[in-house]
Amino acid sequence: MTDLKSSCDAILNGVVSSDPRVPGVVAMVTDRDGNIYSGAAGERRLGGDAMTEDTVMAIFSTTKAIAGTTALQCVEEGLLDLDAPAKTYAPAIGALQVIDGFDEAGQPRLRAPKSDITTRQLLLHTAGFGYDFFNETYSRMATDHGQPSVVTGSRACIETPLLFDPGERWEYGTNIDWVGQVVEGIRGKRLGEVMRERVFDPLGMQDIAFTRTEAMKARTATIHARGEDGSLTPMDDFALPDDPEVHMGGHGLYGTVPEYMKFIRMWLNDGAGPNGRVLKPETVEWAVKGALVPPQKVTMLPGVIPTLSNDAEFFPGLAKDWSYTFMVNSEEAPTGRPSGAIGWAGLANCFYWIDRAGGFGGYWATQILPFADAVSFTGYMAFETAVYEALQKTQAA
Repeated sequence: MTDLKSSCDAILNGVVSSDPRVPGVVAMVTDRDGNIYSGAAGERRLGGDAMTEDTVMAIFSTTKAIAGTTALQCVEEGLLDLDAPAKTYAPAIGALQVIDGFDEAGQPRLRAPKSDITTRQLLLHTAGFGYDFFNETYSRMATDHGQPSVVTGSRACIETPLLFDPGERWEYGTNIDWVGQVVEGIRGKRLGEVMRERVFDPLGMQDIAFTRTEAMKARTATIHARGEDGSLTPMDDFALPDDPEVHMGGHGLYGTVPEYMKFIRMWLNDGAGPNGRVLKPETVEWAVKGALVPPQKVTMLPGVIPTLSNDAEFFPGLAKDWSYTFMVNSEEAPTGRPSGAIGWAGLANCFYWIDRAGGFGGYWATQILPFADAVSFTGYMAFETAVYEALQKTQAA
């Protein structure tokens, strides 16, 4: 695998030395047995400590699949009916109304939804929730009506109006935060405790949590803001709260890339971990399949708040589906990622994919806003492509 190492090292070193550059990056690739590539380059903060493989990152929406896993476990145990009203388990969701625009005075027009939200809709992002950085209505609710940002980790930031009636279409948003509330209602424990007992401990994942230890804080990378001129500014005052009011299943975890690789390996190994089984093989089998019902489809994410996200889409022009809870490629991607592979991303430009058929997956972590950063995302695409090229060479030999 010397080709893999030399190709990936060159990409990592390239993105931290180019102009514009990324401050630092950690990237890893695993097969079913363990990491086959591991690399770090650059700095945790511009001009500061070197980026290392054990650097702690705000992993943002790569939290979602972990929260989704805790819901799948509830399904396996017969504790969660995906098609029952989600308010059965999380009563507060039953009080939310649909917003039909704004009246002449600028006040939101609210009405009751036509049907109850289900946990299946939450897992598939078809329940009606969005994000203010991807949706104009939520952005206006934040600006004009004080709807809090999801980065506050507050209860108020998820108790928002629905953008449409449940099941009407796919829209990426705070759905998985509500899945976390469903799981808490079933288990009678905070989501972080459930994750620790039922995912992290069976997989041997230590450096990952909603609340960092002092040791984790000391190794945390700084998030940087990308200016329009390509410059980087450390956002020293910006961080996800360490003691959030709500354990945000959609984005709230801090973790290291080596710990996330253990989670990726569980999906490669049909739900098995080194210290016990996390999911049944048959659960994994259906959970990774696209489950949207046409005309529902995964769409481009428009960058409504430019400081937080650019317009973002994986593999424009190719069909994509959504599963429980990953994006699913419906066609082979230019990187070599095959149809049926799964993956997703995190707001500060973290990206991962899991190729169960090929038996490997990877994670690329930077800490930059806005999302879909040209340097980091292009580097990630090159990284994924290099992995497929190196593995094809190895298989051919």
